[in-house]
Amino acid sequence: AMSRIDEREAEFPAAPSAAHIERLGHEERDCYKRAAQLATLDGLPIRAPAELTALSQQLGSFREIGLIDPPAGLKASLRDYQREGASWMQFLREFGLHGILADDMGLGKTLQTLTHILIEKESGRMKHPCLIVAPTSVLRNWINESIKFTPTLSLLLMHGQSRKSDFKFLKQYDLVVTSYPLLVRDAEVMRDQEWHIVALDEAQNIKNPKSLAAQVCGSLKARHRLCLTGTPMENHLGE
Repeated sequence: AMSRIDEREAEFPAAPSAAHIERLGHEERDCYKRAAQLATLDGLPIRAPAELTALSQQLGSFREIGLIDPPAGLKASLRDYQREGASWMQFLREFGLHGILADDMGLGKTLQTLTHILIEKESGRMKHPCLIVAPTSVLRNWINESIKFTPTLSLLLMHGQSRKSDFKFLKQYDLVVTSYPLLVRDAEVMRDQEWHIVALDEAQNIKNPKSLAAQVCGSLKARHRLCLTGTPMENHLGE
């Protein structure tokens, strides 16, 4: 004896013949037609964005992340893992992706990021300045390390009331460094500027998406976005 499932399969076979479909009612025939459309995606009212299609094609031929050659102007010797980190950033840039560099403290996230920025400058791809957003306590560290390791990058430190006189000159610099509080205060100016790279240091500062700092960071116009943090997740997956 046939089970109830067998009976249903007999009534609605997976690959019905034309004769079988003709015996069905109007609604059943429409269901089969719709199912056939969905099977080939022709019936879906959406299409993949051109950027997603291009990324799919790129990833289809991807094999591995190649190691970068340190840029000519870099005044530092990269450790193997630092070279791998800078190579990974270059991979993200090439494929139009953004990322989080979550190395532990002291492993050279600053140097890896400066190397990435210098490669962009020396390659001629950097048509707009890059922006570093960091806690006030480490702003000078970014300036000092850039002077030491990437001296060919022109620098602007946004600090104090005098910074306002530099607003109209932002595009003349390779690297602009500011703090989270000042980014919020200067949001209108910073949103108007196009950035090649925006890198957030100690990026756990924007883990609350409802915070004003997180909203301003998300509204910046940048080709490539990076987060640098030793603590990408502290309490829950929502971060």
